[in-house]
Amino acid sequence: MTELPKSARRVEQAVSALGLSARIVCHAVSSRTAEDAAAACGCDVGQIIKSMIFQGKQSKTAYLILVSGKNRVNEKAAAKVLGEPLVRPDASFVREVTGFAIGGVPPVGHTNPVATYIDEELLAYQTAWGAAGTPECVMELNMEALREATGAEVISVV
Repeated sequence: MTELPKSARRVEQAVSALGLSARIVCHAVSSRTAEDAAAACGCDVGQIIKSMIFQGKQSKTAYLILVSGKNRVNEKAAAKVLGEPLVRPDASFVREVTGFAIGGVPPVGHTNPVATYIDEELLAYQTAWGAAGTPECVMELNMEALREATGAEVISVV
């Protein structure tokens, strides 16, 4: 087996520290989009976890929303739940907060603690696949175990 990239090893350690079980798989092709990831993993696009970082417009707080690959975040609706308007941060903010580049941001293992929310539609699946530190590396996670380990608040994102 080829050794995992450094960022994927960090994710593997974070998953283990949370008591989660996940096998990281690295594909030869990018999994940057939900459709690409679903094709690579052989699953439904809804089973892809998009780890999306938003920033509070006033507070500058980082928010992580774990979104089903079939959904787009209704930012106005999410802002009502979070208590402030949201903006999409630039790539440097995402890397500073999470330690990962856009396209490889995992649902766990970030550099800084991030308030986490989870799309209620992800919980319809027993397992789903999320990025594991790079656009080519993914991991399958039990959704209820992930919700419990992260303390994520369940929300509707649509």
